[in-house]
Amino acid sequence: MDLRLHNTLTGRKEPFEPLNPGCVTMYVCGPTVYGYVHIGNGRPAVVFDVLFRLLKAAYPSVRYARNITDVDDKINALAIERGADISELTEEFTLAYREDVGALGNLEPTVEPRATHHIGPIIEMIEALIERGHAYAADGHVLFSVPSDPTYGTLSNRSLEDMLDGARIEVAPYKQDPKDFVLWKPSSDELPGWDSPWGRGRPGWHIECSAMIRQHLGDTIDIHGGGSDLTFPHHENELAQSVCATDDEAFVRFWLHNGMLTMGNEKMSKSLGNIVTIRQLLETNSGEVLRYALLSGHYRSPLAWSNDLLQQARSSLDRLYQALLDAPQGNVQSPDQLASATLAELPDSVVKPLADDLNTPQALAALHAFASEIHRTNDPDIRRALRDRLLAGGWLLGLLSTPAEEYFRSGENVNAAEIDALIAERNEARAARDFDRADAIRDELAARDIELEDTAEGTRWKHQRGSGAPS
Repeated sequence: MDLRLHNTLTGRKEPFEPLNPGCVTMYVCGPTVYGYVHIGNGRPAVVFDVLFRLLKAAYPSVRYARNITDVDDKINALAIERGADISELTEEFTLAYREDVGALGNLEPTVEPRATHHIGPIIEMIEALIERGHAYAADGHVLFSVPSDPTYGTLSNRSLEDMLDGARIEVAPYKQDPKDFVLWKPSSDELPGWDSPWGRGRPGWHIECSAMIRQHLGDTIDIHGGGSDLTFPHHENELAQSVCATDDEAFVRFWLHNGMLTMGNEKMSKSLGNIVTIRQLLETNSGEVLRYALLSGHYRSPLAWSNDLLQQARSSLDRLYQALLDAPQGNVQSPDQLASATLAELPDSVVKPLADDLNTPQALAALHAFASEIHRTNDPDIRRALRDRLLAGGWLLGLLSTPAEEYFRSGENVNAAEIDALIAERNEARAARDFDRADAIRDELAARDIELEDTAEGTRWKHQRGSGAPS
């Protein structure tokens, strides 16, 4: 596979080859767990899940880490506001995050490190930075010395003036330079803290990811992903401290950043108060509809979130599942079997666009091409083969894992047992030539958006969700 990925560090698409072909390493920044995550947080989870699936098909092993930030000033503030135990609070929202991104069809990462479980490695990395002259202790804090790293700013390509503008948010008297950032800070009695050579305290945000990467993936990793809003200062600071703490200048070989979701003309974010959570959206939409919507735009571009986008995703999924429903059933591989598929077993028309910097819109178009071909041919063997390719390509995108009949039987206020009973009654009425009663049942079901189809194998039904009803 000729995989090409856009590397933020170089600003161009480059051929990807892992450092160790036997095991690809990838790290993606996860959430800070102080609330339910919004759909914008779902975008990197879905985007890099697709990359995870592609890499798993191409290489013998992929080690994928997606972290949990469970020590942070926002968490502390919420715990104080609620009068809640911090560990119970972070556990609640960690579990909620897993449920929410799981509902979007994401595979579990290989490892899910938590910041609070890595205090030892964090302290060790800070000590190494001090020993190498890249960090200093002051007033219970430890700060990274930005001027000590002549390459600082290369990832985000930011000017000195830009950096100073960001530093003006907090220019503390203990800083030797306004651009210096915190590696360790003191904790009062009511805040979480750990013993360290600099007193009781807690880590800064940036050092957490560097230490977790080093602990689970090594000094140099193949891919680091996250939202474009993390490029500066978070990823810039990660890069600086990780390189300066070791003799390895690489740290990350490919930096990948997804574009932001927007609501209107603004980025979706908690600070702007314009968010909609995954949990809220799941009340009226299936996770698969949300996933399709997130994949409908190229990952590096902004994506405007709207009801129209959801309706388009729902209608598109309906068309794909209808093709699966219409094709002859065969010995199709299950999602568990497809999880171990090699590239040779996956459709080339889906693999190729994904190998071109994760072009998910083109990959989705390939799925729809299969669906169209299913409806154009009457040859049952060809239709069966196309169905298999559609399902295999769907797995690569994390879609079409629900049996087609089950998909069309889902939805709000859909009682499958009641509908089946009415269909049985209709069949009895037809057998007794009571066509008035049979037609009345069909009309009653149609009024509830239930469409009947009489086939040689019997009557099947589906919930007509393409009309605009939530799914």
